[in-house]
Amino acid sequence: MKRKGQGERADLYARITDMIVADLEKGVRPWMKPWSAANTTGRITRPLRHNGEAYSGLNVLLLWSESTARGYVSPTWMTFKQALQLDGAVRKGETGTTVIYASRFTKSETDSNGGEVERDIPFLKSYTVFNVAQIDGLPDHYHGVPEPLLSPIERIGHADEFFRNTGAVIRHGGNQAYYSPAMDYIQMPPFEAFRDAAGYAAVLSHEATHWTAAEHRVGRDLSRYAKDRTERAREELIAELGSCFLCADLGIAPELEPRPDHASYLQSWLSVLANDKRAIFQAAAHAQRAVNYLHGLQPRADACATREAV
Repeated sequence: MKRKGQGERADLYARITDMIVADLEKGVRPWMKPWSAANTTGRITRPLRHNGEAYSGLNVLLLWSESTARGYVSPTWMTFKQALQLDGAVRKGETGTTVIYASRFTKSETDSNGGEVERDIPFLKSYTVFNVAQIDGLPDHYHGVPEPLLSPIERIGHADEFFRNTGAVIRHGGNQAYYSPAMDYIQMPPFEAFRDAAGYAAVLSHEATHWTAAEHRVGRDLSRYAKDRTERAREELIAELGSCFLCADLGIAPELEPRPDHASYLQSWLSVLANDKRAIFQAAAHAQRAVNYLHGLQPRADACATREAV
């Protein structure tokens, strides 16, 4: 018999996975919603906590999706208690949004030989947050006009510098974009082949996420990528999410239309998610680790990178 905590955790996996599957079944990649939503008016950022810290991992997708569905303009969210501490009050009748917290604790156990061993036990819990649009009485700066975005030219320059700082070998030529694990380089079509500089940076962010998989980086196993469709679909999902997270950090729109070589993954993702309710959680966690690694290669650790990966 499952313990209560295990049952609640399984239900949380299932509920969130079912929500994402429902979008995919309509042909909608839910992690792309914010960029096509009218309420964002081009201001794409990660969701933020009350203290300005960015959410990460699966929580980014959950809060992006909710902001799009409800038309929230502000990226800032907080708990009921945090609102009270700021002299704010969630309006009567407002419903919150579920976010998750994943971590682990160490437990001492006795092994078969009578010795004491330490065992890491992962746990997952959920809590509820509200967008600042649902809260009255907050300090004025929570409702202020967001700072102006960098100009498109400045954003592209920033992105170019970001990828240059990673030290990745990036080759140009041909008509395909891919990462070669055997040779450890990223292949990109010529810059002129892209519709604009942002399109180039968006594709490069996808391939850079693949690039992080090497053993001496974050260490994702790509040995079965070419042989196993399921493993390939999992890795492509990680790269899609990593690209979206990184594009949000760089202020660049990701690939709104899937590349021809990626469009076929839709059914594969549906199959993966149907057979493994934890797959989207794991993909988001891997994507977050990849993006954190890329941020960590910058001369000064980027404030957008966070340590949480859920």
